[in-house]
Amino acid sequence: MTTVSAPDQTLAVAALPQQIIAAWAAHDAEAFAAVFTQDGSMILPGVYRKGQAEIRAFMTHAFAGPYQGTQVTGQPIDLRFLAEDVCLLTTEGGVLAAGESEVAPERAVRASWLAVRRDGQWKLAAYQNSPRD
Repeated sequence: MTTVSAPDQTLAVAALPQQIIAAWAAHDAEAFAAVFTQDGSMILPGVYRKGQAEIRAFMTHAFAGPYQGTQVTGQPIDLRFLAEDVCLLTTEGGVLAAGESEVAPERAVRASWLAVRRDGQWKLAAYQNSPRD
């Protein structure tokens, strides 16, 4: 078993939001869903999806509809390891409409990311966001 340093683990977990941002920028539902574990869950206001297939299907529809032309942003505000292979990450961000450089208050969120290390890779076991204000 390879031991990974605490700073490297922290960087790997903190990179998860960047993977989501990149997948969103490409409107790539497959890449978005791949950040999650096979049985991962995603909770958004009014939405609950479980498993990569459900998350991928939801995001495919969303990128073609309400999220078309949007970007997403988020920055870690807290990161805590609950165990060696389990981390709770909290971020603040939201959806950027076309042409925006800052998230409008009505689209600003805080999110909880439950990350787990499986087969040496950090994945999302659960993601939930709620309005910031």
